[in-house]
Amino acid sequence: MELVKNIFFNTDRLIAGNSVKISYTGLFFQNESKKAFIRYGFGKDWENLVETEMEKTELGFQIEIELLDKGSFNFCIRNENNEWDNNEGENYTFEIESPETSLVVVNNGNSIRRLRKTYIWSKKVKLAIYKILTYIPRLITGNYKKKLNNNN
Repeated sequence: MELVKNIFFNTDRLIAGNSVKISYTGLFFQNESKKAFIRYGFGKDWENLVETEMEKTELGFQIEIELLDKGSFNFCIRNENNEWDNNEGENYTFEIESPETSLVVVNNGNSIRRLRKTYIWSKKVKLAIYKILTYIPRLITGNYKKKLNNNN
């Protein structure tokens, strides 16, 4: 998913506690810089500030980062010549969502989290209905048998 020009994430949503893979295909990649470093932090005060080198691949400079639950994820990128890509002085800032907790249960204060059984059963029932609805029409029309014969 491209969130801003030349910044791609491997997910549609940034969720606290999850990892996100960032691909940068911006100015430094286009100008064939040898190295790129990402400086990132969380929240409006850039808490837990880290600077680390990104891996250069055919798809751009990439890195995987664990997201903290601090409200926002902020970063900027520099190359080996100490030139900065900071989104024209605005830095790259993205909101971090809290994880969905309505589908999990905490057992007796343990940190073990499981999907609610009703959610799991509803998914199983939906899958069974889907399979039935796609299989029966094929069986009635004979399309199911034709596909089997074509594969032989």
